[in-house]
Amino acid sequence: MDFLLKNCSLPDGRTGMDIAVADGRIAAIEAALTAPAGQTVDAAGQLVAPPFVDAHFHMDSTLSYGQPRVNRSGTLLEGIALWGELKPALTQEALVDRALAYCDWAVAKGLLAIRSHVDVCDPRLLAVEALLHVRERVRPYLDLQLVAFPQDGILRAPGALDNLKRALDMGVDVVGGIPHFERTMQDGAESVRVLCELAAERGLRVDMHCDESDDPLSRHIETLAYHTQRLGLQGRVTGSHLTSMHSMDNYYVSKLIPLIAEAGVAAIANPLINITLQGRHDSYPKRRGMTRVPELLAAGVPVAFGHDCVMDPWYGLGSGDMLEVAHMGLHIAQMTGQDAMRACFQAVTDTPARILGLDDTGLAVGKRADLVLLQARDPVEALRLRATRLLVMRAGKIIASTPPATASLHLDGRPASVSFMTPRPPI
Repeated sequence: MDFLLKNCSLPDGRTGMDIAVADGRIAAIEAALTAPAGQTVDAAGQLVAPPFVDAHFHMDSTLSYGQPRVNRSGTLLEGIALWGELKPALTQEALVDRALAYCDWAVAKGLLAIRSHVDVCDPRLLAVEALLHVRERVRPYLDLQLVAFPQDGILRAPGALDNLKRALDMGVDVVGGIPHFERTMQDGAESVRVLCELAAERGLRVDMHCDESDDPLSRHIETLAYHTQRLGLQGRVTGSHLTSMHSMDNYYVSKLIPLIAEAGVAAIANPLINITLQGRHDSYPKRRGMTRVPELLAAGVPVAFGHDCVMDPWYGLGSGDMLEVAHMGLHIAQMTGQDAMRACFQAVTDTPARILGLDDTGLAVGKRADLVLLQARDPVEALRLRATRLLVMRAGKIIASTPPATASLHLDGRPASVSFMTPRPPI
């Protein structure tokens, strides 16, 4: 074997496990492996997880905060307007440079797969060309999946549908949409039909910004579920945001969630951005805005968390840390039970990998050896600490590492060290 990671704790609760890697793949996951290895690392009982996956991001706008100006209101609509002002000044060089810088951030945080929406409403398709180039540049260490996203609406923006088709012809992976931004509810529903039929015709996945609104009557997810079933797209369709569901009455939601589950549609919440952008028109009480994650999970709907934005017209913070995203998600959704917190960890690892169709990742023999060693002993502790990524591995090679987080104190003239890991009771 090429590499042996000893004494690992795993997300499923197993401890004292060894992970053997050969030819870039996981060769064995067992206790007390003794076969010789080219390199051996002792995990010392700390958590080894599959890589983090961001199921919803906008890499074409990332790291553009303050260009051409700052979003003073902090609203979604001003962010969209700012992006419209910035688009004419975009250059491929700047787009590529920002995207590559963010990919470096991602790898350092153990984030090795990203689904990024890319705006296709600029007829030059500069952002599409730039991110297709970036996708190839980062392929050795990061899976970048691109969504053709008509930011201004395929019916509302002149030429947007043709631009979207051109982007797909150029190699973009997924059909996107934004029905709630069309001029009327009828146009929104029509855009869902057109885009789902286009995806079915081309054999592609669908991921729509859907009902990113506080309006409880924004119900395009229902239409998306209908066309998913009608066209046989089950398991290939995702509704992103779904924030209007937070404002819907319980009776309607009791009908809607089973429809989503029956249609095999996945959901992606974006906790950092949903809690920031939604409820802006409320006084008090203020809505949290994030969709009904616990209820969707209880119905069997796959739910992932996305980062959505990092230092762009919509959000001036962020660092590519999916543990920060999950940490916010569990608070907004009040998912503080042990099983619920573990589900939040899965929402940034295993679940988004399935939604994106990444079949070659995960902690199983035969899978590509993409692993993250965290300075924590279990998923809950990893969330609590936003644990340091001690080691990041891609296809059996270490591509990033970070020294352990430590603190040295000097109190009353005596040295002391502090560990923030959970104290274990004596046996």
